[in-house]
Amino acid sequence: MHKIDLLVFDMAGTVVNENNLVYKTLRKAINKEGYELNLDFVLEHGAGKEKHQAIKDILMQVGVDDVEKRSEHIFDDFKKLLKKAYDDLEVTTFEGVENLLAYVRDSEMKIALNTGYDSHTAKKLLTKMKWEKGVHYDTLVTADDVENGRPNPDMIFKAMEDLQVSDAAKVLKAGDSIIDIEEGKNANCGMTVGVTTGAHTREQLMSAEPTYVLDSLSELKELVVKK
Repeated sequence: MHKIDLLVFDMAGTVVNENNLVYKTLRKAINKEGYELNLDFVLEHGAGKEKHQAIKDILMQVGVDDVEKRSEHIFDDFKKLLKKAYDDLEVTTFEGVENLLAYVRDSEMKIALNTGYDSHTAKKLLTKMKWEKGVHYDTLVTADDVENGRPNPDMIFKAMEDLQVSDAAKVLKAGDSIIDIEEGKNANCGMTVGVTTGAHTREQLMSAEPTYVLDSLSELKELVVKK
């Protein structure tokens, strides 16, 4: 058992089951400009990142000139498409996740949600799920709240500051993408966890050398304990 004070969970693909809708929408917005990218390519190069940065990184991978200018237009279109997609979407969590959150909170460990989404989108998802601060989680940190997105550790440091946790060795970071694991390592988290419910496969997650790769976030109940 690992001694943990704070668990930092990514949202989409980790605690929010939206069937990769955000990356399907990102792909749609990029391909409207004449590209023919498949979803696996978009996930490989964009998963877990602030979404404008994800677009830039994907465009750079395909050798696009003038990435800054082209990405601005695509990002604006993406936000409109995503708003419509999420307005129509029934959002759920994964089996066992709410029981895990209850176990963590009963054990007096703290829960932070962090995401490459902007604040408005993240809060819309939580409202659809009927998740409440102080019940399901203790703080929410989005791409809007920090200067540097993943894999930089800024969002984790912000969560630690919000919840008065000073020792990164007692912080766990869990997510469904390689960049989540890199973020946790860059924050010197004591435990990093990949979960196969979202963007990346077990093999892709293993390449980032996390502490564990799990098929279900609920398996964490067997791995963590308060001091």
